[in-house]
Amino acid sequence: MFSKQRFHSYEDFQQSFRVDVPERFNFAFDVIDEKARSAPHQLAMIHVDNHGTRRDYDFEYFARESARFAHGLESMGVGRGDKVMLLLYRRVEFWTATLALHRIGAIAIPSSFMLTGQDIEERVNFANVKCLIVEHGLCSRVEEARAKCPCAKVFVDVGEAEQILPGWLRFEDVCHKQPTHFARSRNSPGGEDPLLIFFSSGTTGLPKMVEHSHRYPVSHYTTGAYWHDLVPGDIHLTVSDTGWGKSMWGKFYGQWMADAVVFVYDFRDKFMPRNLLRMIADHGVTTLCAPPTVYRFLVLEDFSHYDLSHLRHCTTAGEPLNESISSEWMRKLGLPIYEGFGQTETTLLIATFPFMKVKPGKLGRPVAGWDVRLLDYDDKPCECGEEGEICVSLSKGHPVGLFDAYVKDEAKTAEACRNGFYHTGDKAVMDEDGYFTFLGRVDDLIKSAGYRIGPFEVESALVSHPAVVEAAVTSVPDDIRGQAVKATVVLAAGFTASDELTRELQKHVKNCTATYKAPRIIDYVKELPKTVSGKIKRAEIRAKDWQR
Repeated sequence: MFSKQRFHSYEDFQQSFRVDVPERFNFAFDVIDEKARSAPHQLAMIHVDNHGTRRDYDFEYFARESARFAHGLESMGVGRGDKVMLLLYRRVEFWTATLALHRIGAIAIPSSFMLTGQDIEERVNFANVKCLIVEHGLCSRVEEARAKCPCAKVFVDVGEAEQILPGWLRFEDVCHKQPTHFARSRNSPGGEDPLLIFFSSGTTGLPKMVEHSHRYPVSHYTTGAYWHDLVPGDIHLTVSDTGWGKSMWGKFYGQWMADAVVFVYDFRDKFMPRNLLRMIADHGVTTLCAPPTVYRFLVLEDFSHYDLSHLRHCTTAGEPLNESISSEWMRKLGLPIYEGFGQTETTLLIATFPFMKVKPGKLGRPVAGWDVRLLDYDDKPCECGEEGEICVSLSKGHPVGLFDAYVKDEAKTAEACRNGFYHTGDKAVMDEDGYFTFLGRVDDLIKSAGYRIGPFEVESALVSHPAVVEAAVTSVPDDIRGQAVKATVVLAAGFTASDELTRELQKHVKNCTATYKAPRIIDYVKELPKTVSGKIKRAEIRAKDWQR
């Protein structure tokens, strides 16, 4: 069904590549079952648990086990159109359960295992969730909310615990004695039917429910085959929790459509860079995708202790990558890091591909199939070098991979899709070669003494200093300038906050970028506030300062 073309230039890619979605496409039937039929014992996943135990799974396993769970769910009254929340670690049941939901037409809601009981209550009621599939260690959080969630009827406990809570069902019992094949019928879900709902990880306001159809996975073939540069047999690792949209980007659809092996490291403890490097080395990982923060910690390690010779291609998304990290990675491994940009509402929108020149600090160029424009505040096209909002033209219809709607919020859907464009709310500038540089959220821009300052460019300068691990740049009120630049900083080990260090960092920023961008205030913290998907909550920092 999917055959990778070879492109020698970006222009060739734009002219020749098309995403064709088969009618009534359903990933479970059209990809997993087909692979289980044609190559049942082809390696699909390498899974390493928190104790370091490795287990290999083939496509026959995923077809069989997802069929059994699908039959089990139907026997409990879970079916087409029902909302199902998944609160799971990176265990293999996340994949079998999600595929089962695809088969029966239930709508999967991948959710972060960091959610509190209050978060769960709000989301279950907002989405009208009928069934929850939950990691055993997280069941108590769901119990906190259960009495206040009358819509929730079915509770599945996933884990190895001897005892489960009253009213819960074991995952294994749901699957027990169920048929190992789930036949596709003329009425099976697919195509425009709803597939997934993501609760957006916005840095402001309550999360929105972003709905995608069964067409959504096909668009991620571009992600896997071209951006991740996967070929059959590649072992790909994307660092992501199962509750993040990034898991669907990098640990599921596109990778299997490209015939690659999904590598899963199910660590439960605090992230340790050396452990991740050990996984890459010991299991021959060939391609890696990780957030910039992960690369920032990895480059601090001594690579001489690890055989990373199998690693050949690296990508990043989620937040822009600082040039200093990209340069250090290149120095240590001889590998560039290819950036990409997209949103919960989209698939990959802008990227640097292997057939393109890497420009450190720049996202790349628009992906084939997406008519991406930079627009000003009046929705007029921006000139080269002029700041604008990243938008997607809808003049030729609904692009494959673009969300269908914000569920239960027609007003926000209309606001995002207006005047013939989908508005991302993200700012960028384009250079003479058509490469985009990310500037931040529209609401994050700082206006100081007539200057417009994007937080990312200041953050990039700060983290290039050895004392800084992470930084968030926001505005604070200023009687003279209107707004002043403030930096909230996490220091690296061995550095201590002081007035002297503040002056040194301010001088460092002035040496890296324009003088007026240097932070007038630097606040030192142990950690930055982040969304459940790891994005810095600049709005939260800004709100506290403006309320004082």
